[in-house]
Order: sequence, then C-alpha cells, then structure tokens
Amino acid sequence: MRAYRVSVNLKLGLIVFAGLIAVASLAYTDRLVRQLRGREQSIIQLWASALAQLPKAAQPQSLNPYLSELRGLEDQLRRWQGAGGVLPDEALEAYRQAVLWAEGMPPTGELGFITEAILVPNAFDIPAVVTDAETGRPEIWRNIPGVPDSLARLSSADSLRLMDQVREMADTYPPIPIEIDYGVDRLNQLVYYGDSNLVRQLRLFPYVQLLFVALFILISYLGFSYVRRSEQSSLWVGMAKEAAHQLGTPISSLMGWLEMLRLPALPDEQVHAALDEIEKDVDRLHRVANRFSDIGSLPRLEPMSVGLVIGGTADYVRRRIPQRGKQVSLEVSVPADLRAPLNAELFEWVVENLLKNALDAIESDRGAIDVRAWTENGRVFIEVRDTGRGIDRRHWKNVFRPGYSTKKRGWGLGLSLAKRIIEDYHGGQLTLAHSRPGQGTTFRIELPAA
Repeated sequence: MRAYRVSVNLKLGLIVFAGLIAVASLAYTDRLVRQLRGREQSIIQLWASALAQLPKAAQPQSLNPYLSELRGLEDQLRRWQGAGGVLPDEALEAYRQAVLWAEGMPPTGELGFITEAILVPNAFDIPAVVTDAETGRPEIWRNIPGVPDSLARLSSADSLRLMDQVREMADTYPPIPIEIDYGVDRLNQLVYYGDSNLVRQLRLFPYVQLLFVALFILISYLGFSYVRRSEQSSLWVGMAKEAAHQLGTPISSLMGWLEMLRLPALPDEQVHAALDEIEKDVDRLHRVANRFSDIGSLPRLEPMSVGLVIGGTADYVRRRIPQRGKQVSLEVSVPADLRAPLNAELFEWVVENLLKNALDAIESDRGAIDVRAWTENGRVFIEVRDTGRGIDRRHWKNVFRPGYSTKKRGWGLGLSLAKRIIEDYHGGQLTLAHSRPGQGTTFRIELPAA
C-alpha cells in the first residue's frame, strides 16, 4: 500500500514537474519573442523611414541651401574677372556670407549614412517586401528565401513565391505605409515584413524543450519501474523465504516430537509433555498462517496490553537463545497498564523480528537485550536496545530497504516488513533511534495510545 502510494505520488510529481517547466518555458519564451518582435518592428520602421528619406537626401538642394547662390556667384565672379571688372560690394558681401556659412557647416553624411549603414549592408535578417500601394507590385525585398534580390533576375515562379510571401506577411503584421516626396510627385508604398529566423526558432524552442522533458520523464519512469519491479521481486523472494523460515521451526519441532512418540514404552509423562509441545507448535503454525493472511489486507486493531504481547514474544525468543550458544540476557520493562490498539499477530511479528535482529547483532558470547516502553503525550514508545556490533551512520538509510542485510544468511526483509506493519497497519512509526559501531543499536516504535 505504501509503495503504491509512493509510486502514484512520484508519477504525479513528474507530471506536475513537467507541467511547471512547460508553463515557465512558454511564458519566458513568449516574453522574449514579444521583446524581439518589438525590436524588429523598430528596425523595419527605421528601414521604411530610410527608404522615404533617401530621395530627399539624394537631392543636391538638401545638402546645402546656398548651393544655387554659390554657383551663381561663382559664374558671375568668373565673368567679371574675365572682363577685367571689379566685383560689386553687394556681390562680394553675399559671396563672403555664403563662404562663411559653408565653412561653418559640418560635413553632411545623411546620404552616406542611409545607404551605407541602413540600406546596403542589410545587417538584419528580417524578411521584408516593399510594394506599390496602388498596384501592389513588389519594388524592393530583402531576405526572402529562394527569391533573388535583383528585379532583373526575377522569374515568374519567383514572382508568385514573392506574392505568396507578401500575403503571408500581411496575415502576420499590418504593413507600414511610407510616402516618398519627389517634390512634384508623391509615391505611396507599403512595407510588408515577417518574423526573423531567430524569432521562428524561439517559437519552436518550448516544444523542443518539452520533448527533452518528456524524454527525461520517460527515462525516469522506466528507471523507477525497473527499481520497483526489482524491489517487488526481492520482496516476493523474501516473503517466500520468510514463510519457509517461519514454518520451518515449528515443523521441525513437530517432526522431532513425532519421532519421540514412536519410541516404544514411552512414559505417560513424556507423552503428555510431547503432546503439549505439539499443541504449542500447531498454535505457532496457526499464528504464522494468520500473519501472512493479514499481510495485504486491512487487519483489525483491538486495544490490548502492550506488555502482554511483548512478554509472550520475549518468552518465545528466550527459549531459543541457548540454541545460539550465547549467554544473552533479555529484559522487558513495560508498564502493566500500557495499552494500544494492536493486531496481536502482526505486532508479535514486529517484536520477534526486532529481537531476532538484536540477537544476531550480538557477535560475542555475552550480551544484553533490553525492551522498555512508556507513554508520552498520548503516544506509546517502545525501544529495543542491544549491545551488538552496531550500524555505521552511512548505512542507516538502508536499514529498512528490502533486500538490505548485514547478515551472511539474511535476505533483508524482516525490518522492511516490520516498518510496513507499524506504519501502514498500526498508524505508527518505526525508526532507528541510535546506533554506533561497537556500541549497539536502538530501534524505536511509536504508536497511538489506547
């Protein structure tokens, strides 16, 4: 159940993450495209204004308003000097004023700036077409793919392609009207333009980015599915081994008692003792069957004595300590009135796993295992402490992971099942409270009090 919720939450998280990236990318790209479009519109407007000003700048009178007077004075001066005459004072003064003005005027470069800096180099890559406002005939165009810039090299197919571009540009942006004044005549033209290559590429960028995000999510999903399948495989293998282990002990005991009962002339006392032990083993098998039947279903919780459940499990483990060849003391300190909502079968399984792990962690011939419990703020706390080899800090995060084990014959399922039973079925928490190499380990169970 918990793994399923984690899987669903991770999938939803990936979808939300992709959605946030998509929204942020689209918003940022849209803002950038609008800024670039504004800049390009300014460039096109400047280009259109330059086209309108070019005829004016090409007229000589626009360069120097005294040019005709200067030429007239030069002709008059030339005739008078050729005839040996003297220049009148009025003409001399006019000529002097014109020369003074000409000397004081800065050099004019309007025509050179317009032609060299704006029109001729064509430094921008914005597609643009200038057409006659009345006839619609293209006059000038720039950056039209597949269409030559020269009118002389324009074929009929190029003309059709050019007109298609004009119609497409008209659907994108309104044309810019320009008026060229030749003094006597006026020429009205329209400037059509579209998006540059940079803007078109930026408009495709979010979709490319979404493609990479989708690939990332797909790879993450496949990787997570593989890990989850591996975890489930390990879980099923561990469950099978755990079932064999749980069933193996009472079955071996039953086989031993049956062999004992087959002995001839067995005293009645030993027969009754054997029957009592057989009954205990059968009850043990019944408990094991109940444990595995409760896994995967919602067990029923009943308020019961925590000390009674822990004490019964501790007695079962104590009887098997001598079989390990160790002298280990197992002390239980639980208040008699301590109660919590429990499923006895599953909670005994948790305590049994913790006690067996503690017993396996004690590598020396002597050791101690202490179990204590108390209540605090409406919660029940249970600690299982041992004097075993301990766990290095860097391995704490792997303790409850299925398949992780420090034992040579372990399969790393006991603590994982115990944590799932406490958290998913009892609404509590199972944590590694303390552990240091050579100083032992303490596991803590937290449950709601009854």
